[in-house]
Amino acid sequence: MPKQIILAAHFPGVNNTTVWSDPRAGSQIAFASFEHLARTAERGRFDFFFLAEGLRLREQRGLIHDLDVVGRPDTLTVLAALAAVTEHLGLAGTLNATYHEPYELARQLATLDHLSGGRAAWNVVTSPGGFFGANFRRGGFLDHADRYLRAGEFIEAARALWDSDGGDFAYRGRQFDIRGRFGAPRSPQGHPVILQAGDSDGGRELAAKYTDAIFSRHHQLADAQEFYRDVKSRLARYGRDRDSLKIIPGVSYVLGDSDADAQEKAHHIRRQQVSPQTAILLLEQLWNRDLSGYDPDGPLPEIDPRLDEDDTIVQGRAGMYADRLRTANEWRARAEQKNLGIRDLIIEVTGRQNFIGTPARVAQQLDEYVQTDACDGFILVPHLTPTGLDDFVDQVVPLLQERGVFRTEYEAGTLRGNLGLA
Repeated sequence: MPKQIILAAHFPGVNNTTVWSDPRAGSQIAFASFEHLARTAERGRFDFFFLAEGLRLREQRGLIHDLDVVGRPDTLTVLAALAAVTEHLGLAGTLNATYHEPYELARQLATLDHLSGGRAAWNVVTSPGGFFGANFRRGGFLDHADRYLRAGEFIEAARALWDSDGGDFAYRGRQFDIRGRFGAPRSPQGHPVILQAGDSDGGRELAAKYTDAIFSRHHQLADAQEFYRDVKSRLARYGRDRDSLKIIPGVSYVLGDSDADAQEKAHHIRRQQVSPQTAILLLEQLWNRDLSGYDPDGPLPEIDPRLDEDDTIVQGRAGMYADRLRTANEWRARAEQKNLGIRDLIIEVTGRQNFIGTPARVAQQLDEYVQTDACDGFILVPHLTPTGLDDFVDQVVPLLQERGVFRTEYEAGTLRGNLGLA
């Protein structure tokens, strides 16, 4: 029997993937936008709706980063509102383990689980630096080396609270020493579903030990299969079986009447996503220098990237390049080989349109990834808000259902049940 595909819908906004210049684009903060995407995902029998959150708008060259939305409503408040307009769809929110406290967040998630009838999920993220911490009483108090220690203890403490079923609890570790009586009864799922998005060795180990799903950025087939193998191989040391952790990469797609039509649309979308100004901003993130004087259609800088990681031009964004100089040289070689200027190179090296083609081809590719153990499903990141998922639900979902790899109706009463988790 073929593996069943997990599908989730990502509400975009904190990146240059979203094309706000398109006349079809809507508000990124109006509730109607959240509601439309959630209702569309539920109409398509998706597993869950995924909402990202940033604790502070990113800055570049000391200015608000042009690619960020100007504000984002509180995650838990939005998800609680969506619980009232959906019936089956899981509701997943990114919430930071560095600046929340276990009692506070465990209580909020348990409440969301009750309000939604067992559909709550928490994407655990960490923040080591003082840039985010400046918004909080403790500031940047957490050393980088302790971020996964705190996240692991946070999950343990939250589970102790949920397991107390409204009774006495106590948890003591290096990060937390708490005791008392929990203010919420056991939630419908027992524990809300826990996701994690770290890709480092520490992040992979945290996911293998504690979480139900990992939000992966590995979307090329061979690379995704290696990531899948690595993470699944870590589960046994914690007494877990392979199906207890789901691997779900974030991906995008472009549909067309023919493969050529889809490619043409994809090219147009990429030109919208990477404007000349955006190309320079993205290049600066690797070079770690002010490159505002460079021509977006001209060649890459001859000067090398600045390697001082303690003094970065970008604030509020996780580091993306383990070796700046090596990556820059790889980009130079590609630009020379293909005769690419800065903008065209950035379009090529930052492209995230993973599945491009007719609905039939995209359905076939998605199925191939899951059946060959590259992943267990996908978090779809549309380029339009809030209507970007409509064509996928109308054209691709029926084909996956015909293949027998995706549900035609919801079968379980909770998100944990629909994901096939204990």
